[in-house]
Amino acid sequence: MTEQLFSLPIVNQISTSVSQRLVDELPVLVVTHPKVRAAIALQGAHLLAWQPEGEEPVLWMSSASAFKEGVAIRGGIPICWPWFGPAGKPSHGFARNVAWELTDHKETDEDVVLTLTLKSSPETLELWPHAFTLTARFTLGATCHIELESTGDFEANSALHTYFNIGDIADVTIKGLGNNFIDKVDGAKAKQEEGDLTFTGQTDRIYTQPQATSEIVDPVLKRTLVVAHENNADVVAWNPGSALSVSMADMPDDGYKTMVCVETAQVSHTHTSTHAAPARLAVTFSIRK
Repeated sequence: MTEQLFSLPIVNQISTSVSQRLVDELPVLVVTHPKVRAAIALQGAHLLAWQPEGEEPVLWMSSASAFKEGVAIRGGIPICWPWFGPAGKPSHGFARNVAWELTDHKETDEDVVLTLTLKSSPETLELWPHAFTLTARFTLGATCHIELESTGDFEANSALHTYFNIGDIADVTIKGLGNNFIDKVDGAKAKQEEGDLTFTGQTDRIYTQPQATSEIVDPVLKRTLVVAHENNADVVAWNPGSALSVSMADMPDDGYKTMVCVETAQVSHTHTSTHAAPARLAVTFSIRK
């Protein structure tokens, strides 16, 4: 899927490194820079790909995902806002299902910075009765930094629901999650578990006292993905396992084997936004060999 994004016909050459292309119904910003390749769908300000020069793709994309207006994309980094999960409709909020606007872009020899903005509209006010401005800034280079900023007068939940590309879920270990979690596979029970997370089946956990940095240790791809979280209360770890993967129309039956979600999240508590003090949620990804 990732390779296809970079071979699509160019609709509009925005700058030296940034072009607009079309995946089925959805416009996508494609970054081809000497240090990095990346792609962002305007729907949802959804990062579909980030791949530093010489590296395997870092984000996982489902080959079965639809690219249709108003339909959530499976993979990459959905922005969950202003609620998480089934707290409202649509699930994970509306921000990932509506069109954002590219409002700024900069390029240097080291990276490309893209800023996308979503503002409240009559459609969003029907779903959630608050005026807001939501800004997502992507700094794309040898590392990837994403900052989500929400301005207005409200409380909200949010998550950067990152799907990471891995060699094999059976071999992956995740460090830095802490010991306390809410087990959503087992009736949202509060649990404690010592040690690092490994996967033996469906896993859906909200870690409520995580360390500032998570590490995804991947012996198959011979790398560690370092995930540095900012302004978050929680880190969510998710893998659907075999049975759920088979039941999902937008995921290949064996899709669960090569992905894991480690999500920078503010879900056990809300963030408070004011006009004077916007709420922020941010993450930085880097690769360690």
